[in-house]
Amino acid sequence: MNCWSRSRKRAAGVVLRGATLLAMGLGSAMPAFADDVIRVVSPYQTTTLDPMRSAAAGNIETYGQLYSRLLRRNSETGALEAGLAEKWEISADGKTYTFHLRDAQFSDGSPITAADVAFSLDRIRTDKKSAYPAPLGAVESVTASDPKTVVVQLKSDFAPFLGNVEIWNMGIVSKADVEKRGEEAAFATVPVTSGPYEVRQWKPNEKLVLEPNPHYWRKGYPKSDAAVELIEIASPETRIAMLKAGEIDVVRVVPWAQIDALKVADNIDMRLEPSTTIYMTLLSEKREPFSNMKARQAAAMAIDNKAMAKAVTRGYAQPANTTLPGSIDFHDDDYPGIPFDPAKAKELLAESGMAGHEVKILATADATAQQMALLLQAQWEAIGLKPVIVNVDGAAWWDATGKGDYDATANWWYNETPDPDLAVRWAVCGSCGSNSYNTFYNNPKVDELVEQGTKESDKAKRAEIYKEIQKITTEEVSQIPLYYAPNAVAYSKRLDGLKLTPSLQWTLEDTTLKK
Repeated sequence: MNCWSRSRKRAAGVVLRGATLLAMGLGSAMPAFADDVIRVVSPYQTTTLDPMRSAAAGNIETYGQLYSRLLRRNSETGALEAGLAEKWEISADGKTYTFHLRDAQFSDGSPITAADVAFSLDRIRTDKKSAYPAPLGAVESVTASDPKTVVVQLKSDFAPFLGNVEIWNMGIVSKADVEKRGEEAAFATVPVTSGPYEVRQWKPNEKLVLEPNPHYWRKGYPKSDAAVELIEIASPETRIAMLKAGEIDVVRVVPWAQIDALKVADNIDMRLEPSTTIYMTLLSEKREPFSNMKARQAAAMAIDNKAMAKAVTRGYAQPANTTLPGSIDFHDDDYPGIPFDPAKAKELLAESGMAGHEVKILATADATAQQMALLLQAQWEAIGLKPVIVNVDGAAWWDATGKGDYDATANWWYNETPDPDLAVRWAVCGSCGSNSYNTFYNNPKVDELVEQGTKESDKAKRAEIYKEIQKITTEEVSQIPLYYAPNAVAYSKRLDGLKLTPSLQWTLEDTTLKK
């Protein structure tokens, strides 16, 4: 995925400050924030500081600041580079990876050892509370052969493995600290970290305050001594008002309707950054009408995703042509996609026996979800379904979709790496633990191809495997592809070097403040 919730839960906390309060008639404007703090505002919450416990978007963005991994991805080129492991070897049969650790320390000054790495990776792959063990599913064992050497034994050759040990939940934690304080206490307030920052203060539902880790292994990083505040604000209007007032430095998830105005605003750098995000419509195959393939195909052909992408994103997103993100490796750019054909949709719906069937469309409260639900409703009514919008909060959304207790919902997910393995395991694999992202789509042929794709080392052959997966799952409508969206992020021009990578990681350690 892929994160456990590609479409992560929305933040509930709202912080009102300065110009925003003044605009609401609630007080006088506060001065702009101090120069020695970088303030990043997002609708997504930090709900845990334990890197294995959650795959929600807010946590994914936080983990990268607190915990280093064996490898790191160059934010400019996307290439994998040495992280805590300064070098590594792969056996001839592709089943044994040997990582050699550099001299590095945790935020408390204690050394980072192979035992810490083995402990961290084993928590991810075997602990029942692990939110996303799938990236290590091919691992047979992780051992510390000496304090500086980690040996990972795989069950079989697994082409995406190095990329998988770089993703958001692979951060290395202190074995000694977790065992001393206990798992809950170790991550409750001020965890021992291995990344560029450590925690100064955490106020759940409001903000997480970070400061540079003086023991960070990358000497000279973070480049700035500034503290960082990750602030949670649900209201997009509030986020934008604060940025315009100079009270914050970054706004995550800029509404599509506000992009043009921010592009010409003084002191604001409005960017559409590359992403691996796909917006799509989930269809529950656990019950009628969408347990019937012809009904799914009818629903897909009724949707004009080109018009939807233009209406929802003001033309900033590209219509999706397959069930996988358009920017990942081996995406089939030449596949024609699902045609918009209302007449054929009506014909297929009649053949399915599902004409007139009620369709419950789940929708959360945010504006995009509501708009997409209304567009789905209108287009499905036009072919003879009876769609009804059911408004739910985030928790109810996850509960219902996890059980398959819904008919349809528009949503999004992203892939953590350029490699498609995690994407197919998240979205279209019935035996990979995700229930094909809660659609309960299950095709044994696709699952077989998923496994073949990981074991094939020839790039041309891998490309053909993933093209076949896309063809089968798009034709069978495992989900309805809508559009590929960039990350819409607005930055204060006083920052230099900060961006959000396609894997949802902030490059805060590379950031400086312009004088």
